[in-house]
Amino acid sequence: MRANSYIINFDMNTKSKKIIAIIICAAIALSGFFLLQRLLMPKYAVDLIEGSFIAEYYDEEKDFDVMFIGDCEVYSNFSPAVLWSEYGINSFIRGSAEQYIWQSYYLLEDVLRYETPKVVIFNIQSLQFEKSQREAYNRMTLEGMEWSMSKVNAIKASLLPEEQFLDYVFPILRYHSRWSALSAEDLEYMFKSKKQTHNGYSMRVDVLPVESLPEPKILANYQFSDYAWSYLDMMRELCAEKGIELLFIKAPSVYPHWYAEYDKQVRDYAEKYDIHYINFLEIGEETGIDYSTDTFDAGMHLNLSGAEKTSVWLGKYLRDTYNLPDRRGEEHLSEVWKQKLADYEAEKLYQYELYGIKQ
Repeated sequence: MRANSYIINFDMNTKSKKIIAIIICAAIALSGFFLLQRLLMPKYAVDLIEGSFIAEYYDEEKDFDVMFIGDCEVYSNFSPAVLWSEYGINSFIRGSAEQYIWQSYYLLEDVLRYETPKVVIFNIQSLQFEKSQREAYNRMTLEGMEWSMSKVNAIKASLLPEEQFLDYVFPILRYHSRWSALSAEDLEYMFKSKKQTHNGYSMRVDVLPVESLPEPKILANYQFSDYAWSYLDMMRELCAEKGIELLFIKAPSVYPHWYAEYDKQVRDYAEKYDIHYINFLEIGEETGIDYSTDTFDAGMHLNLSGAEKTSVWLGKYLRDTYNLPDRRGEEHLSEVWKQKLADYEAEKLYQYELYGIKQ
């Protein structure tokens, strides 16, 4: 009887050890997989910094009255620091390079998982796209999103024919060949990120004036696609459901060309649904934009001086139109912004020195 008991106990101990060994091996394999994936993924710390913008939102306290969504025309052309310092408006920009309207919609859904802003500002430049144009732009928007059904649906809506959904779930499948491109940056930022924006605003102080613009191409069709319109409808309906004011803007970027045919479609839609629409290209005198001094790339994006001008004008418009509160009297929020403004001013000084600009 004792012998049988000993054999049974021995078998159970052996099985337990095997199970433990399997668990340890699996944990080691998964850890190695994770570490390798972290190493090989782009870090967006020095090159293509735009790929880091979307993720920065998750580190913020979620208490914004105004949320911008859209492409580079929002993260280059508007400064939340100015909206705060001039009007006490707490805002954030969820912008990314060539952000498509379906991505903007799901980013708005993503925001609503955490908070409900009073105003959502959407830059309508992306209405011209019927499908994603390049994988690189998809990656710079989608990889920074935290996992949720909003991210899942954003990926599905964005996939190019040559892309696979699993490549976003397991990025190592896409980046496994990055060995030859690895640098010290990949090790330094393997487990941390480098803050690149100021509440989503990407600062540039250098100047490259608009000297001439190419003739606009004649298009075969100026009509926005049903696919793009469907996402604008979804955005409008979601804002209405949540009691959010939706504001359309066309940022003051003079290139690529914004066609009159595009503008009319947006105006007609805005009028139909009683949505405010600001075309900053038409109010240059009011904002004070000077394209000989206020752009860093010949008119595609504004530099710091230009972004601060548009933000002063927009802040007054937001305050007067939507009756937004001045929150500078809130102790905690003011302390948060005290540090944000210090960082903002520090980068100004750094960039002035970098580009040899005297102030």
